Amino acid sequence: MTLSDLPLHASAQVESVHDLHANDAIARRLRELGFVNGEEVRMVARGPVGGEPLLIQVGFTRFALRRSEASRVQLSGVDAASQTSEEVRA
Repeated sequence: MTLSDLPLHASAQVESVHDLHANDAIARRLRELGFVNGEEVRMVARGPVGGEPLLIQVGFTRFALRRSEASRVQLSGVDAASQTSEEVRA
């Protein structure tokens, strides 16, 4: 699963950040911001128009990301309790 697919209020761990090409500045910047292997992330909110931007929390810091940026972050260990509660709300 990628970060752009993470359900609202769900948590997961970062597995990797995908580089689209050599010296990918966006992938490098995501890593610098804390999107590194093992770090917990949470989908806090989605924007009103097309669900963009995405508000993501890493540690105590929140970032607004485009879907195209969030889709580069591969996740593992999605919090099933958060995912289930989101499905109930839908």
